[in-house]
Amino acid sequence: MSLVELTDVVKRFGETVAVDSATFSIDRGEVVGFLGPNGAGKTTTMRLLTQYLEPDGGAISIDGLSIEDHPVELRRRIGYLPETNPLYRDMLAGEYITFMGRLRGMSAGEIRLRTDDVVAQTGIEAVYYRPINQLSKGYRQRVGLAQAILSQPEILILDEPTEGLDPNQRVEIRSLIRDVGTDRTVLLSTHVMQEVRKTCSRVVIINEGRIVADGSVDALVAGQGGARVMVELEAPADAAAEEMGDLPSVARADALEADPGGRARLAVEGASGEDPRPDISRLAAARGWPLWELHLAQASLEDLFHRLTSESAGPADETAGGAGDEQPPGATSDEAPEAAGEAGV
Repeated sequence: MSLVELTDVVKRFGETVAVDSATFSIDRGEVVGFLGPNGAGKTTTMRLLTQYLEPDGGAISIDGLSIEDHPVELRRRIGYLPETNPLYRDMLAGEYITFMGRLRGMSAGEIRLRTDDVVAQTGIEAVYYRPINQLSKGYRQRVGLAQAILSQPEILILDEPTEGLDPNQRVEIRSLIRDVGTDRTVLLSTHVMQEVRKTCSRVVIINEGRIVADGSVDALVAGQGGARVMVELEAPADAAAEEMGDLPSVARADALEADPGGRARLAVEGASGEDPRPDISRLAAARGWPLWELHLAQASLEDLFHRLTSESAGPADETAGGAGDEQPPGATSDEAPEAAGEAGV
């Protein structure tokens, strides 16, 4: 039995369907990357899993137990780092961790014991007694991760944990996630492909609220279909892409860039089982377009993501309806909009 299961889950905000019959599961011990463009429904899905929002349809279960029937028990088994890290910024880092432990119902002794462990694990010893509003974004993320693992949850839900970090901070947080995820089940939301390749064993892709792909990175990339070809030639980029897209051996052609000298670069996806290079070569010769480059490109997760998410009919707003704007008493707009939800109270 899977540890986490979503079955035909739906969430609406007015006329907007943010999550549309989403179905996927996560096995115990998996680190799953949850990919999608901005507005695809990633954050809404995570808020449903953490019970910050209630679904309008479908079912969510953890270890075979419905979150509707066992809300408090299951919330305690989840550690949550929201996209907007809801830190009370006037608190010291250590005070915030203690506060979050109390919200989770941990005893003072448990908090003291676990705090030593999570402070060391997340590397925040140097900032433990500093006000959160004086910390860098990287250290704020570390503090947020420390509170997420304080109660030793078996499930970690991390929403865009490296968003807004510089390259060095990204590497540090990615390494930290790998370390804390060694004995936990992790759902990691991101739109950064490198995060997935470095961290995750499996990928779920969501677009416009619907799950459009689910599997290992290698299996998904290998199953993309026809050959992927990179083309560079002297031609109007849009016109060349349109004509190549009409070739029988081509599934789609995208203009990537055009330089002032008149050269255009295109990415061409062959129809299933087809290599479009002969047709492209003949087309270029017929049109008098000097051909500078024509080669097979290795398929990538980026290619798959682009193909599955580029044709968008409209936004599935992840925070539509103000759902993400609720605040606990005393919180200002830039402080802690999800502290109560993340703590499982």
